[in-house]
Amino acid sequence: MSDALPASNPSASRTESSTAVPAPQPMLRTLDIMALVVGIVIGAGIFSAPSLVAAHASSPAAMMLSWALGGLIAIAGAMCYAELAATYPHAGGDYHYLRRAFGARLAFLFAWARLTVIPTGSIALLGYIFGDYASQIVSLGPASSAIYAAAVILVLTGVNIAGLRTGKWTQNLLTAVEVGGVLLIIAVGLFFTADASAAPPPPPASSTANWGLVLIFVMLTYGGWNEAAYVSAEAMGPSRSLPRALFWSLALVTLLYLLVNLAYLKMLGQAGMSASSAVAADMMRRALGEPGAQLIALLIAVSALTSANATILTGARTTYAFGRDTPAFAVLAKWHPRWHTPVNALWIQAAIALALVLLGAYTRSGFATMVEYTAPVFWFFFVLTGVALFVLRRKDPSAHRPFRVPLYPLTPLVFIATSGYLFYASLRHTGVGALVGVAVLIVGAVVMLVLPRDASAAS
Repeated sequence: MSDALPASNPSASRTESSTAVPAPQPMLRTLDIMALVVGIVIGAGIFSAPSLVAAHASSPAAMMLSWALGGLIAIAGAMCYAELAATYPHAGGDYHYLRRAFGARLAFLFAWARLTVIPTGSIALLGYIFGDYASQIVSLGPASSAIYAAAVILVLTGVNIAGLRTGKWTQNLLTAVEVGGVLLIIAVGLFFTADASAAPPPPPASSTANWGLVLIFVMLTYGGWNEAAYVSAEAMGPSRSLPRALFWSLALVTLLYLLVNLAYLKMLGQAGMSASSAVAADMMRRALGEPGAQLIALLIAVSALTSANATILTGARTTYAFGRDTPAFAVLAKWHPRWHTPVNALWIQAAIALALVLLGAYTRSGFATMVEYTAPVFWFFFVLTGVALFVLRRKDPSAHRPFRVPLYPLTPLVFIATSGYLFYASLRHTGVGALVGVAVLIVGAVVMLVLPRDASAAS
């Protein structure tokens, strides 16, 4: 900006520089964004969901088809986000797109959901996954899982407050360990010989697959790729890096998921998978004995850490953008000029996630409660973001779109229809956690209506 000032007025340049408001800087390469996406998506789900998919699939072929279909659906959604993020790079991600498409009030409601339900619930959920498996290695007593979960939230929040470079290198390292562990499972499953006499008897044959339940479990395991949108303002060359990172990371995840499921099938068979409550641990136990089961517990704990770190990093970005646009929540908009992180947003996100850990400890079913808490709200806003793509194409036709969704409008229609179905399914199979999540969203709607219009959204 100083180049535009007259050379005879250097003090003006110094004044402008000294008073500039700290803001996100482009520091993430394509590989960094890929590590973020892969780290979030390959969470603990791939070590447990395959048994549920196997139980509701009619055959091994149908089971494998469902995982391939899930990858294609995820890529379709990612291409929608790639167009939005490349056209409107912004730290707010979905929040920014919804604000441009539908106005400040709906964006306020989404930001409220991001602050209180979606990433905070996911962080607490991932903390509980870490705690459940870490407790199998070293137990800390009756509240062991909750203690581990709280420790994960505090430590990883501190890492991300220390700086974007610290957060991204932590993420890259954890993702490398996580993918290495998945490759180990694939190698063991495909190249070790299973003891056929130890396999459970096959269940009665089913002629049809319950595709509704199968899709719910599969898409839950593919979830999280949309978080890349929240670092679009910090991406180097977002018009090129974001579409590439989203496509190639999801293509890699789809390949790994197919290979992991082939490994499970070879070692356990569909009957063994459907009868297992911990399919990865059972497979490793059959191949390597109890040390194999301990190894997989450690791997799942690392996977939970990887996803938690990525969610903490991206989740606070929406809260920061929300604070910039909303005077009543301006305290959230502090961006540290040296660490390049939204400090207040990270701390408040951690505080809410810790409160949700306490809720999980109270219900004595932390993981299940957090899944129910986040799912309906998550899929509801996914539908709206898909619709926002159509609205912005019509509302802002002159905007430069360096990347356009392939096969438009079919691709976003598939994404919207799938998200709508999963929203319906998450309500249909609701529990106490889902009711609490919806209630928190309703509270946000009340707050939105009570605040004066100029307090709930900056003009």
